[in-house]
Amino acid sequence: MVSQPPGPAGAAPESEPLEAILGEKTSKLPSREEAKLVSLDPLRRYLLEISQFEPLTVEEEQVLIRRYQQEGDQEAAYRLVTSNLKLVVKIALIYRRVYNNVMDLIQEGNIGLIQALGRFDPDKGTRLPTYASWWIKAYIIKFITDNFRIVRIGTTNQRRKLLFNLRKEKEKLRLQGIEPTTSLIAKKLDVPVKEVRAVQHAIESSDLSLDNYIDPNRTIRHADMLEATGELVEETLARGELERLFAHKFREFAETLNERQRAILNERLIAEEPKTLQQLATRFGVSREAIRLNQITLTKKIKAYMEEALKNVTDVEFALIS
Repeated sequence: MVSQPPGPAGAAPESEPLEAILGEKTSKLPSREEAKLVSLDPLRRYLLEISQFEPLTVEEEQVLIRRYQQEGDQEAAYRLVTSNLKLVVKIALIYRRVYNNVMDLIQEGNIGLIQALGRFDPDKGTRLPTYASWWIKAYIIKFITDNFRIVRIGTTNQRRKLLFNLRKEKEKLRLQGIEPTTSLIAKKLDVPVKEVRAVQHAIESSDLSLDNYIDPNRTIRHADMLEATGELVEETLARGELERLFAHKFREFAETLNERQRAILNERLIAEEPKTLQQLATRFGVSREAIRLNQITLTKKIKAYMEEALKNVTDVEFALIS
């Protein structure tokens, strides 16, 4: 997803202290009144909880990362993760104007931090916080683009790029006295014109609830005007459950077969590109006719087994093309 960025040894990402961003100290013990407010504010409460974790020195980080990667030491992993929880918060707060629920962003950022921990190479001369910041941002941005609206508009790399740069690029062009046309923005951001149109349309439009009424008397909803083109939900669920049961019974049947029968089943009867009778005959040192007779017998055996296994569920119409 994100390659380890180059950087000087010991370099860590610089950012404002949490206290400066939030406008008050977060590490002090709260008064009784403040404690009540903290208990009602998940973000403040979380900041208070993680304030106990101190950052690591370069030497401590090197020792812990090697203990985790070479020995699987979970205590080392815990210390490495907790020492960087404040970093996740700082990065998440950068995106709070785009997505209001900062706790959701922090949660996704923490997942990115854990991913970075497993992929970090301590021999590349980069600090873990520097490397992890790329993964944290990647997971937060992916979450925002997937949840920006009910209908996803930033599910490709091009659309993610547009989502965060479209307004900025428009404003930049206007300040230069240039009309930000669709084609010009597409050229500036190096994306197809159709992608710019799609994202502009999605941003400018609003989500529509199917429960909203469309008539003054409030008797007809948008959902009432939709044509049912597919099967009912109950039918879909029932069909899915039957397919899962069928697959389970089929696997049970396959376990009862010998090597030759299993080869005929997997490599001929249910294979997307079936092998020929002669190919299987050559492998097992028998005649082509013997494999053909084995296949006929196996087909009958499958049909009898599945009809018996599913007789209490539904009427089974089972056939294999030989």
